[in-house]
Amino acid sequence: MEFQLPLLLSLLTFGLTVSALQLPSPEYIFANPKPEHAAGFKIPTVHESAVQARRVLNLETIGTLSTVFPSAHSAEKRPQDVEGTPIGLMDYFGDCEPGTGNPTILAISIATSFKNVAAGSNITLSLRWHAPYQRPYSAAAVPRFSLIGHLEELTAEEVRDQNVAACFVKYHPDAAAWLPGNRIHESKWVRLVVEDVYWIGGFGDRAYIGWIPLSEWQNVTEKEIEDCRLPGEKSGWASWKSYLGFGQTDQETIEL
Repeated sequence: MEFQLPLLLSLLTFGLTVSALQLPSPEYIFANPKPEHAAGFKIPTVHESAVQARRVLNLETIGTLSTVFPSAHSAEKRPQDVEGTPIGLMDYFGDCEPGTGNPTILAISIATSFKNVAAGSNITLSLRWHAPYQRPYSAAAVPRFSLIGHLEELTAEEVRDQNVAACFVKYHPDAAAWLPGNRIHESKWVRLVVEDVYWIGGFGDRAYIGWIPLSEWQNVTEKEIEDCRLPGEKSGWASWKSYLGFGQTDQETIEL
């Protein structure tokens, strides 16, 4: 039996024996086998990957905002040589516009990411799936992706009608201290208007890697998001094995 390196590494990570598993042939790298030869192996389609990405957006709450430092200003206290240099910083987001897939962000004016955007930088939100039932696994096998777009301030009517504050605080209870109008920091509600989506579903021989068209991203339904299950959402090996491409095993339930 021939093995693909990423799958073999995952197999060893889980402490399983080679004889216990049926792995796909290397001929199926970047392509699905014919139905009669599939044996449980299937690379997700672009749309299925879009659904997984929207599920991650719905369940995760923290990502990395990447921006670029603008040219130096006299009022800025920072090194002169960072002009044009990208910087990635942790920030909160909420999936408060499920109809569009545009993440909601509470922009703190004094924060570097938003100062860079105000000075003309573009912006990217990168996030990855943190499985609640991780068990030993390879981080390279877990979905991650980046949303490329621009920030757009929400109108007062949108904030009211969409009940944005309640949605965001549901994701981030501590953020109640710096909602717009607080006496600590100037802040405002913005959406990241998604323009491009780059997806890495896991190992390239078992997951789609590449661009997800905006139409696919936006047309995912709330039901599809609710019905989707990501690896490690549930306890047990079954939640991981099909996603990692292990197919059928001699023993259907393997305790790790």
